[in-house]
Amino acid sequence: MTPSRLVKKGLCSLLLTVLVSSATITGARAAGSDDGQPPEPTNTTQECKNGKVWDEKKKECVDPQKSGFNDDQLYRAAREMAYAGQYDNAIRVLKLARNQEDPRILNYLGFANRKAGNVEIGMDYYRRALAKDANYLLARSYYGQGLLLEGNIEAARAQLVEIRDRGGRDTYAYSSLYDALKRSSTY
Repeated sequence: MTPSRLVKKGLCSLLLTVLVSSATITGARAAGSDDGQPPEPTNTTQECKNGKVWDEKKKECVDPQKSGFNDDQLYRAAREMAYAGQYDNAIRVLKLARNQEDPRILNYLGFANRKAGNVEIGMDYYRRALAKDANYLLARSYYGQGLLLEGNIEAARAQLVEIRDRGGRDTYAYSSLYDALKRSSTY
């Protein structure tokens, strides 16, 4: 093979590797996508009480255990509850999801537990979410914030670098962890 053909073949292999890697990272990120911005409040947190969830079809608050909601509906309701400070309700709703290994479910079980003061339980959920989807940037950010709570600043910084290196420099996940590190007294 001539040198020019070797170069062309090498460049084509490199380009193919980059494209496949990029598609893999993008697909993984989409599977765990969540911009981290608080959800818009709905009737679930505005009208419903005692852990009930708004059923759009029935136009009423229902017991999520008897609702027949799918995992996406349960996830959205629990995420809203968690951001509204209803951590125990969020945990109960997330535990109803059929796929308990969904990185989104694991991440918000981590978030709700950490915010409820169950930091170690939350950290375990974050680790499980990241084991399922290493490119789930929001889980990395929340995990980093949990590491800060534990006083592990270097490990939190490592999560910030991971977020950046995985293409998340301009995301909420990065800025949220960066701000938490910045607020840390020893940053």
